[in-house]
Amino acid sequence: MVKDSSAVIGVVLAGGKASRMAGKDKGLLVLNDKPLWQHVAERLAPQVESVVISANRNLDAYRLSGLPVIEDTLGDFPGPLAGMLAALQQCESEWFLFCPCDTPYIPGDLLSCLVAGRGQAPAVWVHDGERDHPVIALLHRDLLPRLEAWLAQGERRVMKFMYEAGGHAVDFSDCRATFANVNTPEDLARWQEKS
Repeated sequence: MVKDSSAVIGVVLAGGKASRMAGKDKGLLVLNDKPLWQHVAERLAPQVESVVISANRNLDAYRLSGLPVIEDTLGDFPGPLAGMLAALQQCESEWFLFCPCDTPYIPGDLLSCLVAGRGQAPAVWVHDGERDHPVIALLHRDLLPRLEAWLAQGERRVMKFMYEAGGHAVDFSDCRATFANVNTPEDLARWQEKS
């Protein structure tokens, strides 16, 4: 358990089923000699007090990093909100910066831009000028009871939860970094070629 109530914890979300990757653990797929999760963790680390990994499979491989690894408290891979819930339940901090393991090129000012655009909202997420990325998000721990209730009633929709929680998007349309996901083996191959 991470114990730091004064700072932001970065959470790499690597707990999905990766159905479009033929069930391979997406976070452990290698891009430019490093697993995808490590690209994300290295970009988050300078922006936050500490980084944890949310994972449900291959836990020993993730633990080799030396970072804390947290598992979903709900079974059957109910999606990214379950990883967010687990972080809010198992880590002590006021704010959490979430990023999926398949977005290796998030910007170095992700946190500062989200904070600047937050206002009084308990949740903000990235909008890249074309679409929302609700899993690249900053959440306050006060959302824990609402998120527990949301998942307990069988809801899984991230975007709907964020809006109902009083959140809003932050415009990153001028950002040169990419928020594109590595969703398929073809995506991974293309990104290898670009590097």
